[in-house]
Amino acid sequence: MTGKERAELRKIANGLEAIYQVGKDGISPTLINGIDEALTKREILKVSVLETCSLTAKEAANELAAATGADVIQCIGRKFTLYRQNEE
Repeated sequence: MTGKERAELRKIANGLEAIYQVGKDGISPTLINGIDEALTKREILKVSVLETCSLTAKEAANELAAATGADVIQCIGRKFTLYRQNEE
């Protein structure tokens, strides 16, 4: 992914609300499945990491990206954005 493509995706993600949260239980198979389905429908989504989580936002983003085959677009504070292009 080029820097220009990443910048365009960051611009799109700016107006999005976080639809998933990583909590004190960390990353569960249920969370991975939910994010995987959301990426299939939306391609891009924002996730927040609660203060009670033992993972940092960057760690959670990298782990979820690896589990879902997505790219981490940005990680700011306790929120991060994932992107996965649909085949259609």
